[in-house]
Amino acid sequence: MRPLSSLYRLAFAAAVAATLASGARAHEIRPAISDVHVGAEDLRMEIVLTLEPLIAGIDLQGLDDTDNAPEAERYDALRALPPAALEEAFRAAWPDIRQDFTLRAGDTELTPDIAALSVPAAGDLDLPRDSTLTITAALPPGEGAVTVGWAAALGPLVVRQQGGGEGAYSALLQGGTQSAPLPRTGIATETAPQVFVRFIGQGFAHIVPKGLDHIVFVLGLFFFSLHLRPLLVQVTAFTLAHTVTLALAALGLVRIPGSIVEPLIAASIVFVAVENILRPQLGAFRTAVVFFFGLLHGLGFASVLGELGGGQANFIARLIGFNIGVELGQLTVILAAFLTVGFWFGDKPWYRARVAIPASLMIAGIGAFWFIERVL
Repeated sequence: MRPLSSLYRLAFAAAVAATLASGARAHEIRPAISDVHVGAEDLRMEIVLTLEPLIAGIDLQGLDDTDNAPEAERYDALRALPPAALEEAFRAAWPDIRQDFTLRAGDTELTPDIAALSVPAAGDLDLPRDSTLTITAALPPGEGAVTVGWAAALGPLVVRQQGGGEGAYSALLQGGTQSAPLPRTGIATETAPQVFVRFIGQGFAHIVPKGLDHIVFVLGLFFFSLHLRPLLVQVTAFTLAHTVTLALAALGLVRIPGSIVEPLIAASIVFVAVENILRPQLGAFRTAVVFFFGLLHGLGFASVLGELGGGQANFIARLIGFNIGVELGQLTVILAAFLTVGFWFGDKPWYRARVAIPASLMIAGIGAFWFIERVL
């Protein structure tokens, strides 16, 4: 009876993991994306964002899921509103919300006004709703460059200067930071080393803490074996593969819809976890499969790299920097897992039965839930 009871306990753990995964995906925090137009007399920003957390007054700094916020109930109520009602609620809250925008021309603070607001239908209540907000602000006389940003509480913000072609400035702002000065004539530019360093940080952040599905996949590789060779072979195959597709997709040579890529990434999590349980032996098949799934994950990385903008300017610096950041994030996950369980229990005779298999079963449960959620 002991093996059967153990199986029940493992099945229960997988069910719990799937339930936790539901909360992790339902109301995830994503960066708002803004296209900034700087003219001689005015500033215009078109921002694609989720209005509901701003109206509810949720502090998004360091938050990965609105369900974890004290205002979660208010958020859910707003999420169900029809477009006209949500727009009315946002306009009523705007006098307070715009205080968190930090727009300046030189030393002069700018006051933004709503020029347009487009709110889609509620749709699937388990998914964030993207609205488009257009704001404008009059610029004072002079040539003072413009900086834009908003408070950390409003979450991450992608800023992309428009009208400058491939070399236009683009950046992911977090923690309430400001953009680089955006001139009224011409465009803001960055050197290749500056872009390289910035994209290392952005690649790392895409894994830790934002890349939950990539973290879970890497953990699936970790629980396959604690021996260095199997782990090194898998990570190398995965790295080479996602580097290839990240480059091809970033160049526009490969395009596969996210509706296909995202479910397959979830399926890759299930596969590596199940194989950890049934056949924990490194071979050509396992390596080939990890390489194939690395190709899929590279397409997922490319979508984020595309959001950050930049065109072909400093392309190599952006690509290599982002990829290095991703690798540092993955190595951080592996190191954290090793220090948490591998270092303490890896040499125990019961490690596989009590740690690696239950952990792999939980990972499979999470991946299975995400696969069903993304397909449906």
